[in-house]
Amino acid sequence: KSHFSEVVCRELGITAPEPDLTSWLEMINNIHSRTKNVTIGLIGKYVQLRDAYLSVAEALNHAGYECGAYVDIKWIDSETVTDAAEILSGCDGLIVPGGFGNRGIEGKIAAAKYARENDVPYLGICLGMQIAVIEYARNVCGLTDANSGEFDDTSKNKVIDFMPDQNEHINKGGTLRLGAYPCKITHGTLMEKCYGTDIISERHRHRYEFNNTYREILTDSGLVISGTSPDNRIVETIEIPQNKFYIGVQYHPEFKSRPTKPHPLFKGLVNSALAQKYDL
Repeated sequence: KSHFSEVVCRELGITAPEPDLTSWLEMINNIHSRTKNVTIGLIGKYVQLRDAYLSVAEALNHAGYECGAYVDIKWIDSETVTDAAEILSGCDGLIVPGGFGNRGIEGKIAAAKYARENDVPYLGICLGMQIAVIEYARNVCGLTDANSGEFDDTSKNKVIDFMPDQNEHINKGGTLRLGAYPCKITHGTLMEKCYGTDIISERHRHRYEFNNTYREILTDSGLVISGTSPDNRIVETIEIPQNKFYIGVQYHPEFKSRPTKPHPLFKGLVNSALAQKYDL
């Protein structure tokens, strides 16, 4: 309104069209017209340094703008989740973001179990997806020692392990699956409903994957593999169809969320949490 951009362009000798602020004005209107509140529990081990999850927090806010809600993030140290019902009962939705190392893992598994058993909207990102798979293998499939090779190399049921063609003897330097990869979404899934398409591209940063040895065991017990690499070789996303919203993705959707274009998975999580809280 102060024509500052015109002054900048004039002084720098830049010829530019009039800026189209339609989407930004719509976003501002959405921010100021929010009427609902929703609490999303973020379960991680770095919550004392909240900037570690800044992209996740911002993506939740973006979703809240479009869904007409203030998103209150409840920061939960996964090492403190010993009684999941007591600690998580006030949350309308749960998110387990990415991370490395075995500290606080059992608390995250307890959170995934609580969400599954109580139909609390759940989004697992990267490690959060792996946590969901481990929890399902242990408590639904009966593989009580199920784990990730990252956390327990002695486990006889490593449902999460090194990527195909890797093993524990290789030099780990440069072995991350890093950057954008395509994903083929399974027809009729919640993933398809969220994205509205069958091929997506998302950004990755991880070394361990869903172990294909356990595909049949897990799917026979009700877990749905809702997204894979185009050649069907690598499991990218899982979901539990009995729940209203329970999705785990191996990639990092938060990196593609924008204030004027919230990521469909964060929007799906917030919408589902709102629907259950307000009986929409």
